[in-house]
Amino acid sequence: MTTAPPTHADVAALSFEKALAELESIVAKLERGDVALEESIKAYERGEALKAHCARLLDAAEARVEKIRLSADGTPAGTEPLDVEA
Repeated sequence: MTTAPPTHADVAALSFEKALAELESIVAKLERGDVALEESIKAYERGEALKAHCARLLDAAEARVEKIRLSADGTPAGTEPLDVEA
């Protein structure tokens, strides 16, 4: 009897901070090497899901960050994407 691979659907509900903390915990556990092979594989799979989730959240945050442009008198004149070069 085989089991379906985990979907890690619960990862999508985690905040960036919680996902990152769990990912760091998994990395530390795997680096210690005191985990059975099967548990290591499951932890690695979960870590990959957490890493992808964190990357998506960072990409979304970066897309929302805007740089404030100032007019000649120093007042905000509008916004432009963060990556626009002057």
